[in-house]
Amino acid sequence: MQKDSLAMSLPGGATALIAPPLPPPVTRSFWRSSVRRLLRDPVTIACLTVLSLIVLSAIFAPWLGLDDPFKMSMVRRLKPPGTPGHLLGTDELGRDMLARLIYGGRLSLFMGVMPVVLATLIGATLGITAGYAGGRVNMAIMRTVDVFYAFPSVLLAVAISGVLGAGVFNSIVSLTLVFIPPIARVAESVTTQVRNQDFVEAAKATGASAYRIVTGHVLNNVIAPILIYASSLISVSIVVASGLSFLGLGVNPPNAEWGLMLNTLRQAIYVAPLNAVLPGVMIFLTSMCFNLVSDGLRGAMDVKA
Repeated sequence: MQKDSLAMSLPGGATALIAPPLPPPVTRSFWRSSVRRLLRDPVTIACLTVLSLIVLSAIFAPWLGLDDPFKMSMVRRLKPPGTPGHLLGTDELGRDMLARLIYGGRLSLFMGVMPVVLATLIGATLGITAGYAGGRVNMAIMRTVDVFYAFPSVLLAVAISGVLGAGVFNSIVSLTLVFIPPIARVAESVTTQVRNQDFVEAAKATGASAYRIVTGHVLNNVIAPILIYASSLISVSIVVASGLSFLGLGVNPPNAEWGLMLNTLRQAIYVAPLNAVLPGVMIFLTSMCFNLVSDGLRGAMDVKA
């Protein structure tokens, strides 16, 4: 892989370094060696373990013997962590915090991952099309995408959610629209580099169709940088989605979701501070783990020539 890196701005002002595509077509041995390097990274493995525990507990929450996350009791409201029968205490309505946090992980993870998946599919398609076609097609697609860069990402997500209204589906739509432009920009940039490589020119000389060239040569070489960049957006998506719920533009009560739980518990910060910060701890822990896994993924795929 070339030694130069491509710097891209993440939503929220952060910066990610995306390694350029490999000059020759990416083979199965590349993916196998990347997996081996990834598995030798202790930080990445630790973060993957934590994320696996969070995801599995959210998926199998009904079979963990937890309290009903919607059962209210004004008698037991704001019980501190360690209370018998309530390991992490209760919230402002007497609902079990452990059950709310685990069930809340379902919506928080779904709203964090799904927009990135959808944006990757749409943005990568637009970027690869623009990068390979070039000319007026590139101009039309990328100038349309650039319009979204005129607005701060978080503000754009809030504005779209405000127009569409609160709800899980509307939040996913707004976040997807926010993440499509940066992914499309990365895909267009690396596709433009690959398009000028000798093996692509040789494929054109043999009379191969554009579809065969893109799927057989271009896609193999651009998929790694796109996946690396997309993985770095998951943590941003989780934080922004939680922020929308905190502002009342995401999940509606009484559903459990970490951002919404932060909102409802904010008034109890002086009475039961440990209970109030637990949803924030989950947001921080999950987003940090996704960030570190993304860094490990980039390091594993960044093979120096």
